[in-house]
Amino acid sequence: MSIVTELILNADSESRYPAPKEIKIYQDFVKTGEQRIRIAKILAENEQRIVQNGSARFWERVPNTPSNSGNERKTASCQRDQGWYIRLIAYSVLAGSEKPLEEIGTIGIKEMYNNLEIPLRNIVECMRCLKEEALSLMSEEDALEVSAYFDYVMRSLS
Repeated sequence: MSIVTELILNADSESRYPAPKEIKIYQDFVKTGEQRIRIAKILAENEQRIVQNGSARFWERVPNTPSNSGNERKTASCQRDQGWYIRLIAYSVLAGSEKPLEEIGTIGIKEMYNNLEIPLRNIVECMRCLKEEALSLMSEEDALEVSAYFDYVMRSLS
């Protein structure tokens, strides 16, 4: 759900027009539209690079992990999931909200990785590596904007 949708639904649920502070939030959302599109485009166009380089960085830091066991199926599965998170972060950036991450990507995340017997600290470190790679492709301002979404995923695993 985007900030705009949220503002409208909140006002409508109370049978009122958006308040001045809500209009200001909407104005800020519109002003940052080009930046949000630029960030999402960088993530989309570089997903494979982010995943490949982020995985390599992770394996340097945590060499003994199922995704680096030589089992190509496990490696492909882990990298597929990493790409999925990059895409969810791009959705969240476009929406200007953590809701896509929350609703699609982080509900049940701990249980899933615990059931797969993958240490949560490994997933957090992997996300940190993906974040570092993604931020290296962006301006300081864009990196600051997208950083919070990576942090949200890492917090949801803690």
